[in-house]
Amino acid sequence: MESASKATGPGKNLLVRLVIVVVLLGMVSSARASVALLMEEPYGDFGAFNPTGHAAVYLNHVCAETATQLRMCRNGEYGVVISRYHKINGYDWIAMPLIPYLYAVTSADNVPLTVDKAKVAELRDVYRREYLTALAPDTATGEMPKGEWTQLVGAAYDRTIHGFEVESTTEQDERFIAYVNDKKNVGHFNLFFHNCADFSRVVLDIYFPHAIHRSFVADAGLMTPKQVARSLVRYGRDHPEAKMSAFVIPQVPGSVSRSHGVDGVAESLVKSKKYIIPLVVLNPEVTGGIVVAYLMDGRLKMPKDARVFAVNDAEVTDAPVGVGTVPGGERSVLSPTSVSAKN
Repeated sequence: MESASKATGPGKNLLVRLVIVVVLLGMVSSARASVALLMEEPYGDFGAFNPTGHAAVYLNHVCAETATQLRMCRNGEYGVVISRYHKINGYDWIAMPLIPYLYAVTSADNVPLTVDKAKVAELRDVYRREYLTALAPDTATGEMPKGEWTQLVGAAYDRTIHGFEVESTTEQDERFIAYVNDKKNVGHFNLFFHNCADFSRVVLDIYFPHAIHRSFVADAGLMTPKQVARSLVRYGRDHPEAKMSAFVIPQVPGSVSRSHGVDGVAESLVKSKKYIIPLVVLNPEVTGGIVVAYLMDGRLKMPKDARVFAVNDAEVTDAPVGVGTVPGGERSVLSPTSVSAKN
């Protein structure tokens, strides 16, 4: 590790490139399907105010036909990330191919070694102009629009992402696809009771009924990304046949500010001096109850042996004959989803 950190010049660039390739393409030894919670670290000013982060679900054998229609993956594809968003063209949820979601490019070969804010904005805008104009059209002056569409692409530039993966089956994937494709996709985001973590809970409950539960002790009944992770970890512990594993997708190196750890409701109060000190002064009994709630049910220790993006079958290689195969038996080239206009 020490020698790697001191490497410079072409050798260092080669090392970073190899790491990225391993992260994106090296995990193809197994052909099993899986569903994974992505617990994404908070960042920026809003992340400092609300340290609960973001939740999304990665399905490695389900892909996006459009931003709002799913299908089974074809060979050569990498699955889809699906999540609930606020004020993006009126939709409740949007699906994005994995590599664009993480890096705002269509191929692993184009992932930059390092980034700054200007580079991230450029990558996002190039991808938007090519594929996302139905969701984020140009301004009246032809410029890149503001708004939350930026959450759809380049997530790994802003933050580190922690994954909790459980095996799934083709039947489960097909049932989920049928459910979301038939259901009206109309946004009604609410930060407290209808947020991204609530959506992840619904998705995971379709795969594993009653696996995800609210915590009225640690999170005051609010669903948070960390509570979804705690529930899924507990499910994996109680169901060893699910073969649960953990992985991490590192934030891309560069001058972009680093993200910080994910907290639950009680945990954020306990850890923050700007909140806990006034509470102690105003109401020590309530403060004591918050601390006890955190100690009882609010902690989640991230596994030390979590692999770097060790999602098996990152590239689908086991699609049924006739599904996504191309003449000559070659794999289809990864391509970004086409985005349809709003239904």
